[in-house]
Amino acid sequence: MKQFIIRRLLQSIPTIIGASIVIFLVFSLAPGDYLTIKFGEDPNITPERMAELRELYGFNKPLYEQYISWIGDILKGDLGVSLVHQKPVTTVINTFMWNSFIIAICVLALQWLIAAVVGIYAAIKQYSIYDSFVTLLVFIAMSFPSFFLGLLLLKWLAVDYRLFPVGGMVTTGVNYTGLDYIWDVAKHLALPVITLTLLGVGSLTRYFRTSMLEVIRQDYVRTARAKGLKERVVIFKHALRNALLPLITLFALELPGLFSGAIITERIFNWPGIGRVTLESIYLRDYPLIMGFTLFIGILTVLANILADVLYGVADPRVRHK
Repeated sequence: MKQFIIRRLLQSIPTIIGASIVIFLVFSLAPGDYLTIKFGEDPNITPERMAELRELYGFNKPLYEQYISWIGDILKGDLGVSLVHQKPVTTVINTFMWNSFIIAICVLALQWLIAAVVGIYAAIKQYSIYDSFVTLLVFIAMSFPSFFLGLLLLKWLAVDYRLFPVGGMVTTGVNYTGLDYIWDVAKHLALPVITLTLLGVGSLTRYFRTSMLEVIRQDYVRTARAKGLKERVVIFKHALRNALLPLITLFALELPGLFSGAIITERIFNWPGIGRVTLESIYLRDYPLIMGFTLFIGILTVLANILADVLYGVADPRVRHK
């Protein structure tokens, strides 16, 4: 297993290098830059001053020199300095990423728990009234745009009934500590988590249902039933383990999303997450921050694929890592 992981990590190096080149070219060749957005309409900035600023920020260098400088700093653990925040990119990411992680980990746990219970039971009760009702709810949930559902819940639960705060992460003007602070964050966390859970649980439920339907028709499941095993043992010990195999890849690919944030939802609920910061950075052409964060997510995606391969071997003893 150790040799397999080391080999996969070494094989992923060319992929990461290729991803860094693509990321750099996409943002470097995009029209406009930070100086154009900030000073483009300022009548006090002369062309000579603009040229000096471009020289200062290194925007006038050839692309290959900019890339070598950027990737060289990354190899030293330096993702650069955010032009908007005037802080190291690593500091900005570390400040806002964990706020998004709080939402994402709650959503991930709720989605997989609800989808597993509802999807497995829907597969067992195929074509029943329960299965039809679940299918209807799933398609309704999947049809809502994120911004519409977020605003709808905001109006109902925050404005009309005042069950939850309207937005933000903590109550403005109040300095809670200890359990009071945790409870305050939890109340602000509720609406974003409910929104994202409703948006994603439908498709995941269909995955569980489809995967279970494919497994419970297999001969070994019928054999287990013929032996007189309890239905609970047949479903959860024999069928579910094999049904999880296609879902392992889906689960692993969702892991980078724990750190990437939810741009629209964070914007609607004014949550100070990395998704909202990334969107603002795109508007302001803060390319060091965008490139550093995109490369970080790309590396996490590569590592998630390696994790998926390892989990395949854990879930299915027939898979051998040689």
